[in-house]
Amino acid sequence: MQIPAPMKLTSKNQIYLVTGGCGFLGKHLVEMLLEQEPNLAEVRIFDLHLDESMRSLDRVTLIQGDISKPEDVKPAVKGAHVVIHTAGLVDVWGRVPPEKIMAVNKQGTNNVIEACVAEGVQYLIYTSSMEVVGPNTKGHHFYRGNEDTKYDSVYHHPYPLSKAKAEQLVLEANGKSMPNGKQLVTCALRPTGIYGENHLLMKDFYEKGLVTKKYMIRAIPASVEHGRVYVGNVAWMHLLVARKIQEDPSTIGGQVYYCYDDSPYKSYEDFNMEFLKPCGFRLLGSRPLVPFFLLQLIALVNVILQWLLKPFCVYAPILNTYTLVIVSTTFTVNTNKALRHFGYTPRFTWEESRNRTIRWLQEISAEKQVEK
Repeated sequence: MQIPAPMKLTSKNQIYLVTGGCGFLGKHLVEMLLEQEPNLAEVRIFDLHLDESMRSLDRVTLIQGDISKPEDVKPAVKGAHVVIHTAGLVDVWGRVPPEKIMAVNKQGTNNVIEACVAEGVQYLIYTSSMEVVGPNTKGHHFYRGNEDTKYDSVYHHPYPLSKAKAEQLVLEANGKSMPNGKQLVTCALRPTGIYGENHLLMKDFYEKGLVTKKYMIRAIPASVEHGRVYVGNVAWMHLLVARKIQEDPSTIGGQVYYCYDDSPYKSYEDFNMEFLKPCGFRLLGSRPLVPFFLLQLIALVNVILQWLLKPFCVYAPILNTYTLVIVSTTFTVNTNKALRHFGYTPRFTWEESRNRTIRWLQEISAEKQVEK
């Protein structure tokens, strides 16, 4: 379908809707919009669990609702200029039933698309994930790949499957005709592993490390590399693409972009130690101290136990067969597509991103000391 010709400037007094705006990325994105978007009139935050502290922010409106319910989504979308859909359930441990993950990630995304079409909201940006591509369950490495790299995406876990289906819905909706005579313009951003202040998984690693007296054991070879990206740069990329999708929809519409910055390629363990070491943590071993076959056995036992205990309780350890594949398979990105299409360069250097994350962890450490 024909996409409208590029405009010179985005319109004034814009209303942005951020689904999942009280989440890890969502909060950083809202903050970035408030600070850096000159045409902003209002940010609507749509979330199931509201952070009431955000209600005092200037130009912010909090809307409580369930993304899996169309009747909740449609009123929030009405009158918006741009929708940035970050809401989703991230669960690779089995804490949430598969049907719930699919309802939120796939059906919720479909609800957003249908609401945009019904209300004539022309621009939709979807926060996807690297896991719509991989690492795959075969353990094939993705080394310095880009958006056009051929890769056998094989997965059966509910989370990557739901995100892949949701991304497909978003991209297929690009160019869809709306009752007001306009056409929907969509794109998807795929962050690799996001880190930064208020990252709950990083906080979990920190607190588990306290139990072992700040000693951690190397389990994965340092040669297994992963792409990581600072949350502030992911938010910045969303803001830039939101501007460009309005100015040049023919370029952005229907595209996918990996989120990237200058963060170094390292194993998950070595990367996490960039922040934990300044807090007094030590990683033992230059090579894995646990045989890989033993990790595979523990992961398999955890999966079996999860299945056996399902009728009685939620057993969801960090290590399972899927998470083991993720941490033991290289997945790194090398692309400049976002630079070429909408002028993206990281707003925060690696040093700034690292220091901000370390300060946050040190604040947690100080709070722990006060509690003693």
